[in-house]
Amino acid sequence: MAYKTFTRAALVAGLAVGAAFSATAAEEKPKMMMGADAAMLANSCTGCHGTDGNSLGPAAPSIAGLSPTYFEETMVGFASGEIPSTIMNRIAKGYTEDEIKAMAKHYAGKPFVKATQSFDADLAAKGAKLHDKYCEKCHAEGGQSPEDDAGVLAGQWTPYVNWTLADYKAGDREATKKMKKKLSEMLEREGSDGVMALLNYYASQQK
Repeated sequence: MAYKTFTRAALVAGLAVGAAFSATAAEEKPKMMMGADAAMLANSCTGCHGTDGNSLGPAAPSIAGLSPTYFEETMVGFASGEIPSTIMNRIAKGYTEDEIKAMAKHYAGKPFVKATQSFDADLAAKGAKLHDKYCEKCHAEGGQSPEDDAGVLAGQWTPYVNWTLADYKAGDREATKKMKKKLSEMLEREGSDGVMALLNYYASQQK
């Protein structure tokens, strides 16, 4: 009887240790839906954002080459509703925090391919000056550097950039204090013509 009691106690203790180990391992292991890796998760984005995150149409932005921080913050913003969207708010809610981090790292490693689109050369020249004056501090290298965690503007699809600026202008998307100040100054002095000039400048950055 004593032997059986000892055996049961040992079994219970062993199960408890095993459960504790499993719980710890589960906490440490990234919470990935059904074990999908970053490449598999990214496949769900291809329909709108193109192969490797380079969109082939103006309705959706290219997301290749973005900084992980910007990607993660944007996805969280979509999921929370802080960033307005058509369907991304519903899509973003379907991913765990670890899945978003995995996709962010995946796309950060892909080269951003600038969109080939039409632009007005004169407006682009004016836009270059406006960018240097109002945007360069946060969107370095003419808007093409991802290192500032502010997204890539140079070579991005014009309709997307236009819609995003409209959201900031209307207050539907919260801008940083610095961006809000600079955008307000630019709009006060240049109006919608300034926006058009910037859009043409970013569209002109194709190399």
